[in-house]
Amino acid sequence: MKAWRLTAAKEPLQLFDIPDPEAGANEIVVDVKAAGICHTDTGYLDGTLTSILGFTPITLGHEIAGVVSQLGKDVTGFEIGQKVVIPASVPGPGTGTDGGFADKVKAFDYQVIALPDGIPWEQAAPATDAGMTSYHALKRGGVKAGTRLGIIGAGGLGSLAIQFAKGLGAEVYVAETNRDAWDRISALGVDGLVENIREFADKELEVIVDYAGFGTTTDDAIETVGVNGTVVQVGMGVDRADISTTAIMLKQVNLLGSLGGTNEDAAEVLELMAAGKVSSEVEVVSFDDIDESIKRFERGDATKGRLVAVRD
Repeated sequence: MKAWRLTAAKEPLQLFDIPDPEAGANEIVVDVKAAGICHTDTGYLDGTLTSILGFTPITLGHEIAGVVSQLGKDVTGFEIGQKVVIPASVPGPGTGTDGGFADKVKAFDYQVIALPDGIPWEQAAPATDAGMTSYHALKRGGVKAGTRLGIIGAGGLGSLAIQFAKGLGAEVYVAETNRDAWDRISALGVDGLVENIREFADKELEVIVDYAGFGTTTDDAIETVGVNGTVVQVGMGVDRADISTTAIMLKQVNLLGSLGGTNEDAAEVLELMAAGKVSSEVEVVSFDDIDESIKRFERGDATKGRLVAVRD
């Protein structure tokens, strides 16, 4: 089969012919129908995140949707031809093992969940990472009906978080520096929209989720959140941040990290998608263009939503 593989940090992806995977006792082989292209993939290529990969060479692609084509002898609860997704995880395909930028991918049965009817492939794939991650961060922050919530960054994760939060009944105040995206963000029904979250200092925000993570945004969140408020860090725009420990202490701020999510989170996101309550803004690309699509992220040219490689 064909697979886009990373041979080493700072090397481009290369298309290889490799053997088809074979399902072991507790494993499932999935024919890949869609694979999301994530900004994390650029970190694997440029050396920033390469160390967390299970091995190299490795097939990347950690946002995966497809059809079950082979079941290991001890697998129950799945059947050949069933539509499924594989929620992203560090030990999972595309990070810990060979991933979904290939014709087929193998995963343990506990890493796979059923895909509800009615969800297009290009929506299913990003739900396994962007959707799950943005949703989990809101749960980490305890967002519920009536919560005064700040969101920093309304890209792929942030725009989904807005939809989730509005569905929960929260008040949602968004900081997004890209004014070209403001019409799209406003259409999601936000309660306020500015360039810098500090402009909402008078709102006594109870929770702020930083989906950008550019250091200054983390400090902005800490300085802006209300007394006894919670800041949830999701974005990894930079490795380190200069933050106000004084503000953390005086306001007794809860500073939390949020990484990925759980199968339960992903399943809840998919149910919301199936009900038509949330959707990702996506741009469909060809599997042949996966390498070029990652380069678009590096150039800052992926501005029309999540890039998702979909097979015909």
